[in-house]
Amino acid sequence: MNKDRTILVLDAGGTNLVFKAVRNGSILEQTISLPSSSGNLEELLQKIINGFKKINEATSNHAAAISFCFPGPADYENGIIGNLENLPLFRGGVALKTMLENEFRIPVFINNDGDLFTLGEAIGGLLPEVNKKLKDAGVQKRYCNLLGVTLGTGFGGGIVSHGQLFTGDNSAGAEINRMVNPFDWNTSIEEALTIRGIKRLFAEETKIAFKESPEPFDIYQVGMGNKTGNQQAAIKAWEKFGMVLADALANANTLVDGIAVIGGGLSGAYPLFLPKTIEMLNRKFTRADGGLFPRMEVSAFNLEDDKGMQQFLNFNKKMITVPFSNEKIPYYEEKKMGVGISRLGTSEAVAIGAYELAIDKLG
Repeated sequence: MNKDRTILVLDAGGTNLVFKAVRNGSILEQTISLPSSSGNLEELLQKIINGFKKINEATSNHAAAISFCFPGPADYENGIIGNLENLPLFRGGVALKTMLENEFRIPVFINNDGDLFTLGEAIGGLLPEVNKKLKDAGVQKRYCNLLGVTLGTGFGGGIVSHGQLFTGDNSAGAEINRMVNPFDWNTSIEEALTIRGIKRLFAEETKIAFKESPEPFDIYQVGMGNKTGNQQAAIKAWEKFGMVLADALANANTLVDGIAVIGGGLSGAYPLFLPKTIEMLNRKFTRADGGLFPRMEVSAFNLEDDKGMQQFLNFNKKMITVPFSNEKIPYYEEKKMGVGISRLGTSEAVAIGAYELAIDKLG
């Protein structure tokens, strides 16, 4: 597989369009960022064309392909962007792949932002880091499955198994934003695990109007005691955020059974929400007879906490005898799930994922 190619990438979010170029798996220095907000569809499409033109010019027009992500439902195989909640101008369907191929005369690949984020972290982020730590600790077990979630303007997800993206038959694999909000069953989980979500949770705790609620970073700073404000309310809001996230991770990882990585602009607030997330992942269900049993088949560990990481790496190996022989083989009886924050940074992970997807498609 020839990786000595330049791939133009775009992280298309509800706030910004970030254009980059990747060669040999490394992101080149030049970056172009344009606001996503546009008056009409034509204006937004022209921004996308101009952004790719500028980044292509910065790499001497040597691009072999364009590969980028969009947040939400689409026909990714055919490059048709559909009804995006955070980019409503695309509603009705826009043939973005064909439009760009007509403009640039090179192959164009489009995928979900959560998918490409997860692919990037599976290739060069949290997943290989965990497996290296396991190897260094003398543990033979390795992880091959990664669940990725992004917390920002929207709530996205992705699944990578043995290096391959799981996209589904309708380009809707891992669209976990459609899970139910456990605090309000009439709304989706995206009403809690987003910028507007944490602002709403803080407003509810402080009994203020939503429009008066501060931005997420300010709520985080208040919660950490770095800024004046209602610290207890901020802590409670982020803990509720963590409880909702736990519900999403538990439900999704029941099918994925691997490591979970968290990215997006809100992931930096993990000191305030991740401990509660781990606590709720490890909570107990109650049987009809009053007995207790674990919420998940696996135990969850906080990979951002030194103690949590050490507990995760501490697999107890025992040697069991093969029936009807004297042979003994190692057995790791414990089932574990690690939860950590993006190692590459969300935008870089998306870029690396987009690059690897394009290289794989180009052959």
